[in-house]
Amino acid sequence: MAGANLIYGPGMLESGITFDFAQLVLDNEFARMIKQTVRGFRVDKENLAVDVIKSVGPRKDFLAQDHTLKHMRTHSRPELIDRSGMETWQASGSTDSYQRALEKTRDILQTHEPKPLPDKVLAEMRSIITETEAELDA
Repeated sequence: MAGANLIYGPGMLESGITFDFAQLVLDNEFARMIKQTVRGFRVDKENLAVDVIKSVGPRKDFLAQDHTLKHMRTHSRPELIDRSGMETWQASGSTDSYQRALEKTRDILQTHEPKPLPDKVLAEMRSIITETEAELDA
């Protein structure tokens, strides 16, 4: 089913009456995180890291382990959700996720240059438009 992987309403507020580009950017991050969770996680010797857990021991620091450094970015890589502690968050300006999404939105609108569609796709779109216009005029 083609639409099975779609999420309805990214960027929409007030039941679709209002559209917010910053909300779209936030919703995109949420959808990416959900898709990663739905894909699942590999359960194998490398990912379980039982040897590392045994060598470090209970209530010890796993952050300094090479294994943690190697795998820390494979599970969740939020761009807008700030997981830092309160002091770090305050020192970096105390912005909330919406403010960060708004900044990213402005950057996208100012700098993004979309790739042109392939000629075959453009031709198909023109064909659909021509057929539809002909049907509406009939």
